Amino acid sequence: VQLQASGGGLVLAGSSLRLSCDASGSTSIVSAMGWFRQGPGNNREFVAAIDWSGGRTYYSDPAKGRFTISRDNAKIKMYLQMNSLRPEDTAVYYCGFSRAGHIATLTSYSYFGKGTLVTVSS
Repeated sequence: VQLQASGGGLVLAGSSLRLSCDASGSTSIVSAMGWFRQGPGNNREFVAAIDWSGGRTYYSDPAKGRFTISRDNAKIKMYLQMNSLRPEDTAVYYCGFSRAGHIATLTSYSYFGKGTLVTVSS
């Protein structure tokens, strides 16, 4: 499975960005896709995920109310709409592909893309 994330950039606090993730390759069996992020000096952390069969969404506490994850089943494509961005949202955002396991757990994701950098300045 190959994953390509895009849509990052440099924005001011309070702005919005929309990230996209395209999946290709052996994508016929997918349990969930999710977004993780890694800020400077931090571990990779869960941001949001979507159950691929039912569409149920999951969010980390910092993402709730500001970020919205969505999908395009036909294209195996995922999006993350990020509103009201804060400087603490600055990180490399990675999209992940899971075939099994807890949807919000890093180790459930077998594949990650290279990431897209989001920088939020104050």
